[in-house]
Amino acid sequence: MIFAFNLENNPETSLYILFGAVIIIFLAFDLGVFNRKAHKVSLKSATYQSIFWVVISIIFGLLIYKYAGGAKVSLEFFSAYLTEYALSVDNIFVILLILRYFKVKEEYYHKILFWGVMGAIVFRAIFIFLGAYLVSQFHWILYIFGAFLVYSGVKIFFQKAEGDLDPEKNVIIKFSRKYLKITKGDFSGKFMVKRGKKFLFTPLFLVIVLIESTDLIFAVDSIPAVFAITQSEFILYTSNIFAILGLRAKFFLLAGIIDRFYLLQKGLSFILIFIGAKMLLEIFNIHISTVFSFSVIFGTLLLSILVSLLIPQKKKVTEISEIKN
Repeated sequence: MIFAFNLENNPETSLYILFGAVIIIFLAFDLGVFNRKAHKVSLKSATYQSIFWVVISIIFGLLIYKYAGGAKVSLEFFSAYLTEYALSVDNIFVILLILRYFKVKEEYYHKILFWGVMGAIVFRAIFIFLGAYLVSQFHWILYIFGAFLVYSGVKIFFQKAEGDLDPEKNVIIKFSRKYLKITKGDFSGKFMVKRGKKFLFTPLFLVIVLIESTDLIFAVDSIPAVFAITQSEFILYTSNIFAILGLRAKFFLLAGIIDRFYLLQKGLSFILIFIGAKMLLEIFNIHISTVFSFSVIFGTLLLSILVSLLIPQKKKVTEISEIKN
C-alpha cells in the first residue's frame, strides 16, 4: 500500500527505486547464490533466464503505463528496450569472438559476462546522462546523432557477417600488455593473483577489458538510437539496462545458433537508418509517431528472424578460426 501510494504521488522516483532494487537483488542472487561456482550455463537455464528478464522488463513497462505517463511513455520504453535488445545481437557476436580468441573455458563465460554487464551499467549511465544533458543544452546534437545513425546503418548493411577481430590492435589491450604484468593460465577463473608482494593480472582480465571497451563502441550506436525515441533520462537508462541485463542469458541462448539469423544484420541496419532518418526529419518539422516507430522496429526484427528461419542461408558462414593467444 505504501509503495502504491508513492507510485501515484512520485511515480518516476518510486520506479527508479524499484528498478534499483530489482537490479541489486537479482544480480546479488545471480552471483552469490545461483552461480557461486564456475560452471557451464545450460541451454535450459539460459532459456529460463532470458524469459525471466523479458518478463521483468514487460512488467516494468506496464508499471510505467499505469503510473508514469500512460500509453505514450510506455511505448517509448518498449521501443527503446526493443531497439537496444536487438542491437545487442551484434554485441553477442563480438563477445563470442573475443572468448574464442582467448580460448576461455565455457565454465568462466558467466563470470566474465556478469562483470562485463556490471561495467556496462556504470559506463552507460555516464553516457546516457551526459548525452541527455548535452541534448538539453544543444538540441541540434540530435541531428548529428541522426546523420551518424544513417551512416552506421549503411555501413552495417554492407559489413561482412563474420566480422573481423584482432584484439592485439585494440589500444587498451596494447596499453595493458605494455604496462601491466600479465600471467599465463586462467588460475581458476581469477582476474588477479598475488605472487609474493606483487599482484599479477591474468588473461581473463584482458578479456574483461576488451569486452568493456567494445561495449563502449557499441554504445556509440545504440545510445544515439534510443535518443531518437525519447529524451527522458528515466526511459533511456531503464530500457537500456534491462536490455543489457538480458544480454548474458541471450548470449548463452544464441551462441550456438546465431549464424542462422543471417538476415538480422540487415534488419538492424534498416532500423538504424530508419531511426536516423526519423531524427533528421525533425529538421523539417516532420514527426513520426511513437506507435509507428515501435511498429517498424518490431516488424523489422520479426521479419528478419522469420525469413532467416524459413529460408535458410545456402552457403554456410565460414567458421571463424581460433587464434592461439
